[in-house]
Order: sequence, then structure tokens, then C-alpha cells
Amino acid sequence: MSISSKQRAQLRGLAMNEDTIVQVGKAGITDSLIASVNAALTARELVKGRVLEASMLTAREACDALCQACQADPVQVIGTKFVIFKRNHGDPKIELVKDKKKK
Repeated sequence: MSISSKQRAQLRGLAMNEDTIVQVGKAGITDSLIASVNAALTARELVKGRVLEASMLTAREACDALCQACQADPVQVIGTKFVIFKRNHGDPKIELVKDKKKK
């Protein structure tokens, strides 16, 4: 599912109040990190992460790799922090704004 720019703006606003719960260190993107991100996305739908200085990845690379591994959508990358979103179809926590159809 791809999110629109209006929905991305809504998610960026929600992410401001979220704590950073994912940290990518020098080990990079591991299977255990992917599993914990998947669990967090199922529980919260919106996850904020950060890349430590010891990591060989940039925040953009880490965000893209996690989004691909978890089938999530990137929301924002600023500096060493990133935000990703994945809709929980069984029990949605976040109600996204609807896009107006162009005529």
C-alpha cells in the first residue's frame, strides 16, 4: 500500500510524539531486528528508529532496507532518525485521512 503526501504529513505529525524504539547499530539490519520491527509495526503501526554512529548504514539506507523487509512504507528520514508505517488490517490503530478524488 502506498500512502499519499497528505497521509504522510499526518503520520509525520503523529510520529513527533512517539519514542524511538528501534536502533540500528554496527551489526546493521539483522533477522532479529527485522522480527522486532515487524512486532512493533503490528502493535503500533508507526515506528520511529535511529541509526547509531557505529553503523555502516545511513538512515535512508536503513529505512529502505527495513521497509523492504517488513513490507512497510517510509514516512520520513531526518538526520539519523527515520519513521516507517505499516497498516495493521486486522486491528487498525491509526485512521488515515482520505484523499479527495480529482475530477
